[in-house]
Amino acid sequence: MKLIKTQAVLCATLALVMSGSVLAQASDAMTAAPAATSAHAGNHQLTRAVQRAFAKTKGLNSTHIAVRAHNGEVSLSGTVPDTDQIDKATHVAQGVAGVSSVRNLLSVHEEGH
Repeated sequence: MKLIKTQAVLCATLALVMSGSVLAQASDAMTAAPAATSAHAGNHQLTRAVQRAFAKTKGLNSTHIAVRAHNGEVSLSGTVPDTDQIDKATHVAQGVAGVSSVRNLLSVHEEGH
């Protein structure tokens, strides 16, 4: 009889330990999700900030420039009418708060060609 009670106590203890482990994993997953969402929102905000800076810059044709931000790193891709535009876009993006680096993949595509 004593052995049966001991086994029952061990089974109950094991069940509690396992459920605590599952709860801890669920808690970790729940805290990771908001962090990922927050990082995504920050990337989106930085992308929009660079796009706004381009729109406000006189002499910069940003119509065909795509902007992507990831943890402060900004990538520019697409086409511009001349090489001066490539340098200008890089300079403007570097001046936006929160930008740590700019990867410029822009190429020149003259209109009409």
